Amino acid sequence: MADVSAHGISAGLPPGFEAHIYRRVPSGPERCYPVAHFSTFPIPPGTGDFGGGATTLMGPDDVFVVLFEYGPESLGTQLFAHRGLPRTLAASDFKAHVLRRGIPGQGGTQLFFTEAGRPFTLYVALGSYGRRTQLVGRVNGVLGGVTIARSAAPSSASASPNGAPLAEAAPSPATVPLWN
Repeated sequence: MADVSAHGISAGLPPGFEAHIYRRVPSGPERCYPVAHFSTFPIPPGTGDFGGGATTLMGPDDVFVVLFEYGPESLGTQLFAHRGLPRTLAASDFKAHVLRRGIPGQGGTQLFFTEAGRPFTLYVALGSYGRRTQLVGRVNGVLGGVTIARSAAPSSASASPNGAPLAEAAPSPATVPLWN
């Protein structure tokens, strides 16, 4: 099992998973918060926060998991009232029409929560909605290894001038295959 950690998000990755944990460079007055991607396929450079550019590459046995942090103004709102990262999902939590970009055959879910005083959404895409019963175990395997710490002060820019994340955590190449 490989470990990744950045921006107060840590995970012990089950075999076959890759991860990126990063914070985008703000555009103008925008404030950016951490995003974590966990997947069973190579995460391409430039993948959008919710999987744009990656989910189209998924095979029927793949999963793509996102933890997207929102700003402190979201704390205490009804949307983020659920306490704690959902660690065990059921096949019934997934729908064929939830994904941001509807890709035929895929399924997904999106849940909002607060953990360690930080508001997040959990967004999951499954390569096959029809195989959700088999794939949910892979999702739960990665969620069970995630730890979220209380937030520290936001760091300065964490991406290169071309937008590639610099403050990205990745497992050691010796333990997990490299991704493109």
